[in-house]
Amino acid sequence: MTSSGGYHARKSNAADGKKDPQIHNAIGETGHQAPAAGKLLLPEITHIEARALNASLKAPFTIAGARLDTVRNVAVRLDLADGSSGWGEIPILPTVTPEDQPTALEAARQAARAWTGRDAGRWRPLVEELADSLPAAPTARAGMEMALFDALARSWNIPLFAYFGGAADRVVTDITIPICAAEEARRLAAEYRGRGFVTLKTKVGADVDADVERIKAIREGHPTSDLILDANEGYDVPQTLEVLRTLRRKALEPALLEQPLPREDWDGQARLVREAGVPVAADESCRSSADAARIARDRLAHVINIKLAKCGVAQALEIIAIARGSGLGLMIGGMVETRLAMGFSAHLAAGSGAFRWIDLDTPLLLAEDPVLGGYDADGPRYRLGHVTAGHGGELAW
Repeated sequence: MTSSGGYHARKSNAADGKKDPQIHNAIGETGHQAPAAGKLLLPEITHIEARALNASLKAPFTIAGARLDTVRNVAVRLDLADGSSGWGEIPILPTVTPEDQPTALEAARQAARAWTGRDAGRWRPLVEELADSLPAAPTARAGMEMALFDALARSWNIPLFAYFGGAADRVVTDITIPICAAEEARRLAAEYRGRGFVTLKTKVGADVDADVERIKAIREGHPTSDLILDANEGYDVPQTLEVLRTLRRKALEPALLEQPLPREDWDGQARLVREAGVPVAADESCRSSADAARIARDRLAHVINIKLAKCGVAQALEIIAIARGSGLGLMIGGMVETRLAMGFSAHLAAGSGAFRWIDLDTPLLLAEDPVLGGYDADGPRYRLGHVTAGHGGELAW
C-alpha cells in the first residue's frame, strides 16, 4: 500500500519556524493548549494534508455495475494548533462515488484553503460552508469531516465512541461475498463460518439466475448465517419479487434486502415495503437528511443504510435522529475503505448504539493494512475500548 501524491495547506508563519504569539501563549510545556480560566479554547486548524492512499485487494470486488481491483482512495490529515492531528479517508468507488482520485485530491486542496486558520470547534459553519463550495464532491467533504471530528476528539482527549454517546465500545460486523461463481461463494461462506462470522452479505443484481445459485451455495457453506442481499440498484420490482419467491421455495429467505431498485424509483420502493415480506433497506436512495425525511414520511424503506462517504458526519447524525424518531431501523456501511474510515464508522455505531446492522468489513478484504493503531479486530468483532482519543488510527507519513 502506498500513500503519496499529496497536497497540504499550512498557515504561512508555521513554515519558517516563527511562533504565532496567540498560539504560543495558549500552549503549555506538553505542546497542547493550556486551559484558560472560564474560557473554552477552540483550537485553530493549522495544517491540512491529503495524499493518495492506494491498496491492493485480496480479490476483485464486484458489485452490480462496478468492479474494483485496487483501492485508490485519499487520506486526509488535519492538524490543530494544540498539536492534535485527526485522520479521515475519501473512498473512491467507480460508478458509485462522483469523485475519482484526482478530483478528490483537488477537492481536498480547496477544502484545505478554506479551513486552514479557522477554529476547529466551530465545526458546523465549516461543514455548511464546504457543502456550499463543493456541492459535487460529497465523498471528499465526508473525508474532511472525519478528519475534523477526529482531531477535535483527540484535542479533547476522548475516544470517538464516547463523543458519540458511549453506548458501547465494540461492534460486530458482517462480511461481504461479491458477485462471483457459486463454488467460490460456497468456499468463502465456509471460510467465514470458520472465522466466526454470523451474518454474511452478498452482492446480487447482475443476473437473477446466477444470484439464486450463489445464495444457495452460500447457505450450503454457512447453513446458520443470517443473509443480507445487496442489489446496488440492479433489479426492478418484478425481478425483486420473483427472486424472493424463488428463494422462499428453497427456504432461503434473506434477513435484509438492500437497495434492490434504482435510487429514484420511489413508487417501486413503496411497493416493495408493502409486498416484499422482508425488511428493505435504502442505501443509494438515502444520501442526505432530506432523503431520510422523505423515506420516513412516505414509508419507502424499513431500514436506512448510513455511509459516511455519502453524507458526511454532520448529516449522518441528523439521519440517525430522523430514523429513531420515525421507527426506522439503521444500518452502517461503507464503500471500500481502510481502517481509517471504517474505524470512524465503528466508533459512530458503537457510541450511538443506534445500528442494528453493521457492515464495516472492507478492511478485511485488503491484502495488507496500512493503518497504525485504531480498533482491534478479532474476526467479526471490532474492539474500541482501548482507544484513548479519536478513532486512534493513523498512517506513517
